[in-house]
Amino acid sequence: MGNALLEAQAVRDFDFFMGRWRVHNRVLRHRLVGSDDWDEFEATVAAHPILDGLGNQDEFRTDACGGFVGMSFRFFDSKTDLWSIYWADSRRSGTLDPPLYGSFAGDRGVFLGEDTFEGRPILVRFIWSDINTGTPRWEQAFSEDDGDTWETNWIMEFAPAGDDR
Repeated sequence: MGNALLEAQAVRDFDFFMGRWRVHNRVLRHRLVGSDDWDEFEATVAAHPILDGLGNQDEFRTDACGGFVGMSFRFFDSKTDLWSIYWADSRRSGTLDPPLYGSFAGDRGVFLGEDTFEGRPILVRFIWSDINTGTPRWEQAFSEDDGDTWETNWIMEFAPAGDDR
């Protein structure tokens, strides 16, 4: 019975994110070269549950960077108690990024996965924080040294869009 209760709670981990958001983005202009130059832009996100609550999807829209649309898909695996997160966007038609896997502990979720950047193998990390504040934060970081050091390269700060939260 206790395990079913924990699973029921874990499958609700992203409930904080369902709805519409305004998003302030900071993106590192050049990744993995020691750059400290950031671009900032605004976006919107609309998130909703899928698969009767065992997953969720969001659509990210911005006019910045020539304008693009992105989508995240998140699925909960009750056997491992882990979430998998996938990303695709209109700048790379037909490409779905490799998944990141992780979970939440308190007000923070950490998700890790393998990918490549400019032909080099990297680790990718997503961190969700401040999820109980009404203004959550997401950040992405890359590591070229198996996680010994991380370079944060994209930060999103969310605020409710206001009309249907």
